[in-house]
This record gives sequence, structure tokens and C-alpha cells, in this order.
Amino acid sequence: MSEITGIKKVKGREKRVRVYLDGKPALGLLAETALQEGLRVGQEITKSQLDNIANQDRYRRCMNAAIRFLGYRPRSESEVRQRLHKHGFDGECLEKSLARLKEQGLVDDIAFARFWKDNREAFSPRSKRLTTIELRRKGLNNDVIEQIIGEIDEKDSAYRAALKKAPRLANYEYQDFRRRLGDYLGRRGFNYGIIKETTERIWKEYKEDKEKTGIRST
Repeated sequence: MSEITGIKKVKGREKRVRVYLDGKPALGLLAETALQEGLRVGQEITKSQLDNIANQDRYRRCMNAAIRFLGYRPRSESEVRQRLHKHGFDGECLEKSLARLKEQGLVDDIAFARFWKDNREAFSPRSKRLTTIELRRKGLNNDVIEQIIGEIDEKDSAYRAALKKAPRLANYEYQDFRRRLGDYLGRRGFNYGIIKETTERIWKEYKEDKEKTGIRST
């Protein structure tokens, strides 16, 4: 049995305290943990209680690290797991934190995969194949990937990707236009058939727009 003889603030980004037992520094904790556990000077405490408090503190720090990481954008479970490993969290503490995050809906691989797919479709459309590769790199399993990939309309994605590039190619002749736009779509993973159909569609629309503009200007 030991006696808490001091609880002192520690400078740093996180609000932390140092707990002194029998006049000696013994345990560093989040101020939140010390408050939740009701620690106070003069309190007698056993080694078993200290170990339990240390475990609770580690869990809180693990959760805090995960929530900070998730604050920037949604993450896959694999990304969160790797991040927490990097910060030294593992074992029961890590698994307990992930389970809690999933209960709260903060870690959800299907929601993350849909976020990733929607973001790509909005800003940088690409093929199912390339999106599949990206989601695998995020550590998602095949069932999740197949569910989300099934929501992609490749022809529509290719068309929207082409619309972003085509204005920069407007002054090229057809052969150069087709080659450059085709290369662009190829880098986004689209197959030959979709590339051919999309480039012909965009070229036809450009020709029609030019003809209409010419008619209005006469």
C-alpha cells in the first residue's frame, strides 16, 4: 500500500499530471484520468489499483490519438490500426479502442469506402479497376470493395473525367485530340472500349457546339 503525496501538472500539449507516491514520482497520467479516478493527495492506493488506473489511462490516450487522426477525414480500420501501432498502442488497449470507435460509428469500412469512391467521382473520376487498387491499399476486404465498386458507372465516370480534360484540348485536330484524351483516360484505368466511346462522344459534342456557335454568330 502506498500513499499519494502529490499530484502535479506536467507541461505539454496534453493536459497531464505526475502522481507522487510516498514522496517519489511514480506515474504520469492524463489529467482527465486522474479526475475520473478521483485521485487525491493523502489517498492510500494498492499496486493493483495503480495498474488498473495505468491501463485506463493508456486506453484514454489511445482513444484520443485515434480521434485526432479521424479528425482530418474518415479512415479505414486498417489505417487507424496502423496509426495507433505507430504511436505505440497494441494488444487489448488497441482492440478495445477500435471496438469502441466502431460502436460509435467513427470507424466504418463501408462508409469509408463510399466516402473514398464519392470523393474520387466528384473530383477525379477513375475506373473500377483503379478504385479497387486504391481501396485495397487502404486495407479494405474484398466484400466491402465489391459492394462499393458495384455502385460505379464506368461510362459516366469516364465521361465526367473527359469533360475535365477536354477544354485544354479544344484546339487540337481529331487525331491529336483522341490520342491525348485517350492517354488521359487510360491513366485513370479505363479500358479501350470505354475510352473509344468517350472520346468520340466528347468530340461529337464539341463539333456540335462549334456549329451552333457559328450559326449564332452569322
